[in-house]
Amino acid sequence: MVAAKKTKKTHESINNRLALVMKSGKYTLGYKTVLKTIRSSKAKLVIIANNCPPIRKSEIEYYAMLAKVGVHHYNGNNVDLGTACGKYFRVCCLSIIDPGDSDIIKSLPSDQ
Repeated sequence: MVAAKKTKKTHESINNRLALVMKSGKYTLGYKTVLKTIRSSKAKLVIIANNCPPIRKSEIEYYAMLAKVGVHHYNGNNVDLGTACGKYFRVCCLSIIDPGDSDIIKSLPSDQ
């Protein structure tokens, strides 16, 4: 029961940090633009929803591994990730180019 409370707390903190990135940082939403930012080595962190198709997920992870970019598997589906970003649509994956005022890159374990 304590573990469930702790995961909810970390989930909320990730959502708060994501909201701060949306306000003050630079980011890209969507599969194609995430791959572009990884290939051009602009991405600092990639966040993937848990219901992203496996082939897309593995391709993003492969490119991120080559570019030495951290990948975080978001603990929610694409609707939850879109809501956390403050959007009214689904977001399968997003890349953070500039975190702005947020400390999301330091706080998330990149090897997850």
